[in-house]
Amino acid sequence: MTGDNIATLLYLSLLACAVGGWFFISGRQNWGKTMQMAAVWGFIFLGAIAAYGLWNDVQRQGMNDQLLRLGDGLISVPRQRDGHYYLTLAVNGENIRFVVDTGATNMVLTREDARRAGLDPNTLNFIGIANTANGQVRTAPIRLDTVRLGDVTDTNVPASVNGGEMFGSLLGMGYLEKWGKIEISGGELRLTR
Repeated sequence: MTGDNIATLLYLSLLACAVGGWFFISGRQNWGKTMQMAAVWGFIFLGAIAAYGLWNDVQRQGMNDQLLRLGDGLISVPRQRDGHYYLTLAVNGENIRFVVDTGATNMVLTREDARRAGLDPNTLNFIGIANTANGQVRTAPIRLDTVRLGDVTDTNVPASVNGGEMFGSLLGMGYLEKWGKIEISGGELRLTR
């Protein structure tokens, strides 16, 4: 446990003792009513702890791409609370969510996303090697029939499937360079073609 966790636990313990002491002193005459109020406050306390613990999950589920089309060939996406930019592209007709990764060379699909796009990862040749922050991983070079973002559709798009574990597919520079201009400013990603 970190010092902040210990301090928080100590504070909550003191708060619980203060509230419990108040119930004990004020309710000496009527123990049944005191126990009922203690149970209500206990449930409120547990609900607050559960809400605090689940807040990141609620935020993550509430995130969406918030894709804004500003005109023909102009896409704008706001930065999400986690600091990343996300785009949902129709890959071979299936909507797949990507995190924009300017450090990635290619468009990289997870095995699951490749399966959703109509590719069988078990039949792919994992002959490539990619250097990642977690070390080297095997990759399978592929070509995607169609990739659509907004009103723009590209065909025969080079990509790869990661042989390792990934939390989501990456939209790397191989695809982003197809757009004439990439701009990140003011918490917004703009792609212009």
